[in-house]
Amino acid sequence: MRSCGCAGGLKVAPRSARPAAVAVVLAEAGLLDGHEATSHWATAALFRDYYPAVRFRPERILCDSGHHGRIVTTGGASSWQDLALYLIGRFCGAVEAARIARLFVIGDRGNGQLPFSTMATPRRHEDSVIAEVQGWIAENLAQPNPVAQMARRSGLHDRTFKRRFRQATGYTPIDYVHALRVEEAKHMLETSSISVEAVAAEIGYADPAHFSRLFRRLAGITPAQWRRRYFIAAIPHPKLDYCGTS
Repeated sequence: MRSCGCAGGLKVAPRSARPAAVAVVLAEAGLLDGHEATSHWATAALFRDYYPAVRFRPERILCDSGHHGRIVTTGGASSWQDLALYLIGRFCGAVEAARIARLFVIGDRGNGQLPFSTMATPRRHEDSVIAEVQGWIAENLAQPNPVAQMARRSGLHDRTFKRRFRQATGYTPIDYVHALRVEEAKHMLETSSISVEAVAAEIGYADPAHFSRLFRRLAGITPAQWRRRYFIAAIPHPKLDYCGTS
């Protein structure tokens, strides 16, 4: 850190750093003059009366407030989560920011926690027969009658296969297939613009309505809602009401 000689001995990071600080302190130092900035909505009158040179945006959650991206201002106290996602998106990419948002349940929680969840990791096991069919289905998600094909590949009787599969993985074979398919569907919805119907067909569901019902049961929201929330190309920094660099 180095002093910039501003009021109160305010410290400003070197050019390689990107500090996020209380907007009022930055405004008092003159660092926000001529730039867009935000803070808690209740400070709107204060900014209007005391810092008229700041283009204050009380409706925003986050603003990159200029200075080559070195200053970022945020809204109320809980907006630190949006700031964290913004910085992750900026330095690690939007895919990582979306992953972190789901991992830490950050964002719109109106539909509960399911939209943030991922497939529970199957338990570790030593059953090589079941492990082989797990590997096969991961590469062949769209195959018709997947459970029957998995049972055939295992060389076990149907009932024995289903019992050993659940014992080894914690899933029934069909639930395992559905969970894998839905995880793949999430990825496709996030990273491509193909239709929901095409996504369903790609992962083995001929009936888009059945796929949508299954997706909603496992993910908590519809495929279309998932795309609106997590589509990478449309959300450079997830779920932010964002001011660009001035």
